[in-house]
Amino acid sequence: MLDRVGIVVIGRNEGDRLRQCLLSVTGQAEAVVYVDSGSTDGSRELAISLGVEIIELDLSTPFTAARARNEGFDRLLAKYPATEFVQFVDGDCEIIDGWLATARSELVARPQVAVVCGRRKERSPDASIYNRLCDLEWNTPVGETKACGGDAMMRVAAFQQVGGFDEALIAGEEPELCVRLRQQGGKIFRLDADMTWHDAKMMYFSQWWKRNVRAGYAYAAGAWLHGNTPERHWVKDSRSIWLWGAILPLVAVGMVWLTKGSSLLILGAYPLQLVRIFRRMQHQDLSVADAWLYACFCTLGKFPQLQGQIQFHAARLLNRRQTLIEYKNTTAMLEKNFSSQPTKPNPASKIKAR
Repeated sequence: MLDRVGIVVIGRNEGDRLRQCLLSVTGQAEAVVYVDSGSTDGSRELAISLGVEIIELDLSTPFTAARARNEGFDRLLAKYPATEFVQFVDGDCEIIDGWLATARSELVARPQVAVVCGRRKERSPDASIYNRLCDLEWNTPVGETKACGGDAMMRVAAFQQVGGFDEALIAGEEPELCVRLRQQGGKIFRLDADMTWHDAKMMYFSQWWKRNVRAGYAYAAGAWLHGNTPERHWVKDSRSIWLWGAILPLVAVGMVWLTKGSSLLILGAYPLQLVRIFRRMQHQDLSVADAWLYACFCTLGKFPQLQGQIQFHAARLLNRRQTLIEYKNTTAMLEKNFSSQPTKPNPASKIKAR
């Protein structure tokens, strides 16, 4: 059992994925806390049967992954105040053997490092092109980096210094936290080590679209919060979304009458952009097929990401709290439709951990 390490797992209706997640961490650290966001699939009973400390979030307060992680962290420190490092993991992930010891050793050896993460790997990358895209997305460069994802080990003192995750964010809360950590002098490192298996279960285009809507929302929120800082957090990404998702097509179509159709030539920028991304991905040692797949969907993704940007700014201007954008709800709904029992629409709750 690793000394001074605690683990916080968050999730909602993860089914067997939660079992695998909890089994991968129980007995490996001083404490494991599972934070449940209104599950109806027996997740609570499962966690109890495995001897895991459980928190059930108050339904009267809107769910966010950030809120779940913060509450899990608080419970962990309340029961085990000597904890120095906390591993956050989503309930659809499974910790790979050896990761916890590797991450702890890195944090012990390098006091200036606030966060370490490793390689998140998709469990079934060949199940769909959308799963494959996730696996390509997880394969980021090792070394010092600007941000981590939902699976990471953090130094407790650094996490407390910046006040934890921003609970108002429905997406992009991990990079936003990392901005504040780096502003305080903390470093984030991605190690050359396998960290978690992830189970996206993303089989449909509608799921991919919603996931990109959420990404666009995250870029907008991050740019709004930290766009005026020296690093201009996610400002460039947001501008790119507006350029490719709105400005170019609107100019091309809107100027057709004045230019006698020649403005449509502007749309030729899209295949050029696709080729540019393809060449960049080939330099990262991807196969030709994977490089084309990534390039095509990266280019197409600007449109749902624009939708996410619009949703963020509309909610901001109307002073309206945005509900979570859940791409995995589609899976549950379709699984119900394929069952042999008559079904009725199920009013989904508002949270899914990552």
